[in-house]
Amino acid sequence: MFRCGDILMSLSLFVSLLCLTACQVKRPKGVIADARMENILYDYHLAKAMGEDLVYNETYKRVLYMEAVFKKYGVTQAQFDSSMVWFARHPEILGEIYEQVNNRLKAEREIIENLIALRDNKPRTSKPGDSIDVWAWSRILLLTGMPLDNKYTFVLPSDTNFKDRDTLRWNVGIRFQRALPDSLHAPVMAMQVQYANDSIISDMLRIYRSGMHTLTLHDDTLGAIKEVRGFIYYPTLRADNMLLTDTLSLMRYHATDSLSLKKDTTSSHSATPVDEIRRMPRQLQ
Repeated sequence: MFRCGDILMSLSLFVSLLCLTACQVKRPKGVIADARMENILYDYHLAKAMGEDLVYNETYKRVLYMEAVFKKYGVTQAQFDSSMVWFARHPEILGEIYEQVNNRLKAEREIIENLIALRDNKPRTSKPGDSIDVWAWSRILLLTGMPLDNKYTFVLPSDTNFKDRDTLRWNVGIRFQRALPDSLHAPVMAMQVQYANDSIISDMLRIYRSGMHTLTLHDDTLGAIKEVRGFIYYPTLRADNMLLTDTLSLMRYHATDSLSLKKDTTSSHSATPVDEIRRMPRQLQ
């Protein structure tokens, strides 16, 4: 795997050297536009890093990686090199481009770290704070309702930034592609919080309309949270009525007083005992 951290370090040093200013000069016709050059440089440095990580008997692929980048954007090595010569003479412009590339690589590094943590079943430690989004996965999902593609689940272990009496609020945007579902084919979203003493609180919601839907769980007396689980199940039999979920978030709120936090008054559903979750049909579990 390529090392985003190494790329970021080298780019940061490079950008720090671009502190000189240059006179405004009319851009030659053949110089690649700024936005396009940003995309090329982003892929260029990723390809370069991937090439550096190759084993000895595969180093020939380095050239192929670089050629693939130029082919993707329809430029030649000569066009890229001549454009870089012009940008090097205008470091203020090149510095702005590399700043954007650097920001994108930082975001890429965070995504990769999340994927590695999820692969190892060890989500990254959440950020500290009284109001934090701890969702660690994709924020856009598509369920077709067909077998093997009708359910999404998540498991989030707690970490040192979780506190007693935390409130967890799962927000999911639902978009039905065609007709609204009937009572037999309405999707279900459910969430449960398991505590260190193995107590469980849970809630579920059947969804009959498009829009934002929320589940909120909180308890004042059960102590430390062990993990948070949830799922979305879509049992439709119509392949043309896919379910799009977007803007997913899982907000964690620390208690800020000594009294019980009131449950979200905008939520129309009531808490569901864990026994009721366990009594769901097997395909929902």
